[in-house]
Amino acid sequence: MGLWQRIKRVFRASTGAALDKIENPELVLQQTIRDMRDRVPELNNSVAQVMATERLLVKQKENLSGQVVELDSKIKAAVKMGRDDIATAYIGQLQQAQMDLDRTSVQAEHAGVASQQALKARDNYVLNMKKRTAEAMQLISAAKQAKLQEQLAQTMDSFNIGDDSSTFNEMREKIDRRVAAAEAKLQLGASSVDSQMQDIEREAMDIQLQDKLLAYKQQMGMLGAGTPPASKQIEAGEPARPEAEVLNDVIVNETESGQSN
Repeated sequence: MGLWQRIKRVFRASTGAALDKIENPELVLQQTIRDMRDRVPELNNSVAQVMATERLLVKQKENLSGQVVELDSKIKAAVKMGRDDIATAYIGQLQQAQMDLDRTSVQAEHAGVASQQALKARDNYVLNMKKRTAEAMQLISAAKQAKLQEQLAQTMDSFNIGDDSSTFNEMREKIDRRVAAAEAKLQLGASSVDSQMQDIEREAMDIQLQDKLLAYKQQMGMLGAGTPPASKQIEAGEPARPEAEVLNDVIVNETESGQSN
């Protein structure tokens, strides 16, 4: 193989590869559809010309047929009048008209066949164009679907391979650490000495309120005479009685007082 042939082959291969990369099947199919539709008016013009030729020949055939009939009548009239010279002239014209009629009849017949073939070819082309257009539209839809799938695949690849997943994991770990630290602080705050002292202060306040309630009841004579207030029954160093036990003692004393009365 010569050097020039090798250069041509390399150039064609490189050009073909470049065209394959930049060639868009969707655009090519759309342009093909437009080209097929643009040929329809041209084809219709060609068919119209063939049909016009046929009609013109048919018209000429009719005119020649009428001319033959007219010349035949003139020949007969000249013969009756004894004008053989005029009849002979008419006979020459009749022969020429008859020849023209035969030739025009053949041409008209051929033109009729050509018109039928042209119409059939036009109809076949339109039918084929509609079929190809439908196929092209299906291919265009498939190309669009393939393009969307490619974009989706690229998005999924970038999501799986990119930094998004690592970012989510880092943020999740930070949030989990903050939640754990907040829970630990809350637990420490609940078990601290200040919290326990607040509980003791609330208990002491409840005891004081109960003592005042018993004092009011004693003043109003609702308690027994020998029942001291609950606060006086608590000796130094003795732990405070639960509120439920104090209320039970009050209820028992009231019951005994009511029975004695």
